Amino acid sequence: MPRVLHIEDDPRNRLLVRKLLVADGVDVIEAADGLEGVRLALSQRPDLVLVDLNIPGLDGYEVTLRLRADGGLKGVPIVAITAEGERETSFAVGCDGFLQKPIDARNFARQVRAYLAGHRERLDSMNADATGERLRVQSGRIVAHLETKVAELSAANERLRDLDRVRTEFYRNISHELATPMTPIVGYLRMMQDEELGDLTNPQKKALRAMDDCVRRLRGILDNLVDVTGLETGKMRFFHREYDFLDTVRRAVAHHADAFAEHHITVLEEYPRGPLPAYGDSDRLLRAILQLLDNAAKFTPQGGSVGLGIWETEATYELVVADSGPGVPKERTERIFEPFVQGDGSATRAHGGVGVGLAIARRVARGLGGDLHVEHGAKIEGTLLPGAAFTLSVAKRAPTTVVLDQGHA
Repeated sequence: MPRVLHIEDDPRNRLLVRKLLVADGVDVIEAADGLEGVRLALSQRPDLVLVDLNIPGLDGYEVTLRLRADGGLKGVPIVAITAEGERETSFAVGCDGFLQKPIDARNFARQVRAYLAGHRERLDSMNADATGERLRVQSGRIVAHLETKVAELSAANERLRDLDRVRTEFYRNISHELATPMTPIVGYLRMMQDEELGDLTNPQKKALRAMDDCVRRLRGILDNLVDVTGLETGKMRFFHREYDFLDTVRRAVAHHADAFAEHHITVLEEYPRGPLPAYGDSDRLLRAILQLLDNAAKFTPQGGSVGLGIWETEATYELVVADSGPGVPKERTERIFEPFVQGDGSATRAHGGVGVGLAIARRVARGLGGDLHVEHGAKIEGTLLPGAAFTLSVAKRAPTTVVLDQGHA
């Protein structure tokens, strides 16, 4: 069955051509603009190309020139279909036929079959000088078209830069505006829990614990927003000092103990004998590990397992955090480290968060002279955990001056 590519922006014309050709035993591929048409032509390798001359993206002349420049389409007939295009220019740029709109429905399929069988049209009256002049005119049109597109792209790029600046300002301002009222809330809540403002009944204590959990969650979100602002502006600061890598990992696990217990998650740990001395920002490292543990707790099913293993090289420490959850699809193993990217970003998603934790954790790891990547499955304490396995590495002696992505320091 012959295959014909029809490049046409009007859906009614596409429908008519499809009905006429399919009824005649022809397989029809369709594109609604010039760029899509070129892509399909080069990937599908049709037996014939029907192209409307007045289409968006690249017009029919530009499509023909592009396809004629590709050796893989040598010998494939290209037929212009148009109501306004120039017949002579169509042949000058490389078309093999010219059909005027509206098409002759009664004879259209027969005309296409003729082109498929080898029929070609040429204008004998077109001498070399005339052909060259038409090509020069068309080249001028293409240059003007490209200049317009470059101007449009430049304007769009400037708008994107403005939006990026506005977004960064918004993160910084909203973080500040939300953090300011949080300070007295946290302080007074702590005073009430310590009964400095009077004795509490058991129901009041329970209510305050629930409030404290919510405040901690809000505080974590605010801290993440502050870190995102640091990433956007290139001002994520690291305060280096001596610390114990193993102790930092253990503190992170202890912080998540209640969350793991609530979901009946078994924690497997495989550590070397300590201490594991290092030089870097242990506070930022702690928060990065907490992001990984929070991610593992979210995606590990009830009664599942989370494993942590530490391995040491000559210059680095490596922490693996693996789980028995569904894992990360291969095509998303890099995207999950982009800010605000989530597997399900809808308001009804099964898991909470704003999608910045893994991005922050990776940049912290790089700021401490290491990196963060994800694989599928890992073995901890002899148990194979088939879900996501994040490996966070840090240098034992983190650089005092660090460069993050795109020059961030």
